[in-house]
Amino acid sequence: MSQHQSPAATQTPAVDYSFSLLTDDDLYLFNEGSHLRLYEKMGSHTVNVRGVRGTYFAVWAPDAEQVFVTGDFNEWGKHPHPLAARGQSGIWEGFIPGVGKGAVYKYHVVSRYNSYRVNKMDPFGVHHETPPRTASVVWDIDYKWKDSDWMSSRAAKNSLHAPMSIYEVHLGSWMRAPEGNSPLTYKDVGPRLAEYAAKMGYTHVELLPIMEHPFYGSWGYQSTGYFAPTARYGTPQEFMYLVDCLHQAGVGLILDWVPSHFPTDEHALGFFDGTHLYEHASPLKGFHPDWNSYIFNYGRNEVRSFLLSSAHYWLDAYHADSLRVDAVASMLYLDYSRQQGDWIPNIYGGNENLEAISFLRRFNEEVYKHHSDTQTTAEESTAWPAVSRPVYVGGLGFGMKWDMGWMHDTLSYMSKDPIHRRYHHNLLTFRMLYAFNENFVLPLSHDEVVYGKGSLIRKMPGDDWQKFANLRALYGYMYAQAAKKLLFMGGEFGQWNEWHHDTSLDWHLLEYPLHSGLQKWVIDLNHLYRNEPALYELDFDPAGFEWLDCNDADNSTISLLRKARSSSDLFLVVCNFTPVPRVGYRVGVPRDGQWKEALNSDSEFYGGSGLGNAGGVQAESVPFHGRPCSLNITLPPLTALFFKSEG
Repeated sequence: MSQHQSPAATQTPAVDYSFSLLTDDDLYLFNEGSHLRLYEKMGSHTVNVRGVRGTYFAVWAPDAEQVFVTGDFNEWGKHPHPLAARGQSGIWEGFIPGVGKGAVYKYHVVSRYNSYRVNKMDPFGVHHETPPRTASVVWDIDYKWKDSDWMSSRAAKNSLHAPMSIYEVHLGSWMRAPEGNSPLTYKDVGPRLAEYAAKMGYTHVELLPIMEHPFYGSWGYQSTGYFAPTARYGTPQEFMYLVDCLHQAGVGLILDWVPSHFPTDEHALGFFDGTHLYEHASPLKGFHPDWNSYIFNYGRNEVRSFLLSSAHYWLDAYHADSLRVDAVASMLYLDYSRQQGDWIPNIYGGNENLEAISFLRRFNEEVYKHHSDTQTTAEESTAWPAVSRPVYVGGLGFGMKWDMGWMHDTLSYMSKDPIHRRYHHNLLTFRMLYAFNENFVLPLSHDEVVYGKGSLIRKMPGDDWQKFANLRALYGYMYAQAAKKLLFMGGEFGQWNEWHHDTSLDWHLLEYPLHSGLQKWVIDLNHLYRNEPALYELDFDPAGFEWLDCNDADNSTISLLRKARSSSDLFLVVCNFTPVPRVGYRVGVPRDGQWKEALNSDSEFYGGSGLGNAGGVQAESVPFHGRPCSLNITLPPLTALFFKSEG
């Protein structure tokens, strides 16, 4: 029970103000910025009150004069169901008998300023109408999960010391129904995606933002429903089914999450109660010039509670294994994408957004405190220090960070004609100067195959055979690096066209040998990576990586060692980035014995020329590269070779 201010004069007996899900502790934590699970109390919830079934509504609108619930159950009237203000908390609430699951509603907010009136979707709604409709839907998040085996063992699978090969997916365009080019539903796509990801050997699937968004062309990055999967593909329970399918197939789920900005659509969070409630009031801090969107006011306690609750919601209710936070750089810098005079310095005169930094640290602390078997990852594109270091040593607290520098350098190198690569060798080797400053993920993401940049296969020089050989070599080099891996859908089989959100991937290309060969190469890379501790166990430890020769620019080759905690596990990787085969190429190794050729991207099985080392090479007692032994190998053109020490 609670004490309320007097409800508006237009109240009707249909609204019961004597019941509340919110306790005084909830209000305290909410106003303090420490509430982690507001979704359990705010929004709409069907409940029984004294034997009467109905729905309890609660919405934050501190500068409203009145708030009404309007919906299909009261013919979208503005006054039949007013809510009552809960003390000084800024929350309006009420129980409406007879309103049940499936009811469609909005909040009609009357501001105390300028007679501003607007219909708003529910910020805490767990389900909304299918766009372009914008109302919220009374719903629940009940579901009988069948992923207990995964959940009980996922700590080891999500560990920083575990293999992590991520398949990045836009759900609406991964695969579409042949008839009408319509997107598949959660129920249809779940089993197919789970089966495919498992077959390919991926450890995790990362979904571009699945949270409700009004503009499909934003790919989800203009989120409005921070507690609702988009209704375009089905209900919350059907999305849970998709997650369940992945987990039962042994595949983890990473969700893109966007606390950096939100769209200006009138029905959403912006100017919610006639004031800049969720966004910062100053356009110099509260409006994003690149995306024409609002920026959250990270210094406002209730906004922090809102965002922290959203993060925990996806981990709690949807069993997500990780959250990848989008556009972190835009949150960290007050002058991000702004000219001099278009931003406000912090209290110390600097360009750091102190409130956002504080929020991100709190976010990571709370996630790892309550979900220690999950991870967080930052998409952060600058040299901000210690992004993936603990808060207690001054870091931001993320588990991992995307290595955007590696992506730009590597694609720049690979796009050059091999005859010129010798002059750009540093683009291949530079990352090892900083590779262990953070816990890096190497991303070949959706951002690199849109807006005229061309698909990955089209970035490669040469004729078709050379393009595919180049791309196989690139992937081999990527999997040899000390870091986790991410590849956007379509890249695994060499899609020619740029990605477009309105069409399916070109799955018919797998009928052609070069495309199916590339897919087989990615499958074998994933399985080798997952099964060999030397290739993943020390991804974030300098002890797991050693150059053999990073200076052979004239031949455009590199050779390196990958190591595990066990001294017996040792891999040699040699890459040739020219179309010239090199017979009798000598590479130093630290031990004698047989070195098995575990993978060769030039195998005919993958579409290569079939040049190789007959399954392995015996080390010779010929010192080279400062090592006591060496291998005399055949290095095929445009190739990555993986050798495992059997000594």
